[in-house]
Amino acid sequence: MGRVVSSQVLQEAVAALKAKGKRIVFTNGCFDIIHTGHVRYLREAKKLGDILIVGLNSDTSVAGIKPGRPVNPQDQRAEVLSALEMVDYVAIFDEDTPYNLIKLVRPDVLVKGGDWKKEDIIGSDIVPEVHSLPYIAGVSTTDIINKIKT
Repeated sequence: MGRVVSSQVLQEAVAALKAKGKRIVFTNGCFDIIHTGHVRYLREAKKLGDILIVGLNSDTSVAGIKPGRPVNPQDQRAEVLSALEMVDYVAIFDEDTPYNLIKLVRPDVLVKGGDWKKEDIIGSDIVPEVHSLPYIAGVSTTDIINKIKT
């Protein structure tokens, strides 16, 4: 089961894990309303290494990039994410992008959903291996919110 940790604790944990030869995978997002697309995506991301770290946009960060969001507060989003079997660590970040967190962690693998081109993925300039995983059409938090509203 995953753990919600500060960036400092995460940096220390990653250093210890790398010393043991573990392959570190990093992804990030808002994960506002967890759905099938998220679960499949995180499962595939975990297969790319030994440890999966999720950088979670803080409430302030989400509000800056997605007006009217988040639906769920960061502590609840972090708790749900950390309960997923494939997630090892969750770290909340306040900036618009996780670049500083990626720089701190220096993962072996960086992953985003298929709606991102590899070259546009934040951190692709400092992480040796970058993947854009297949996007599951018709399954998104925005679609769920719109369905609820109608």
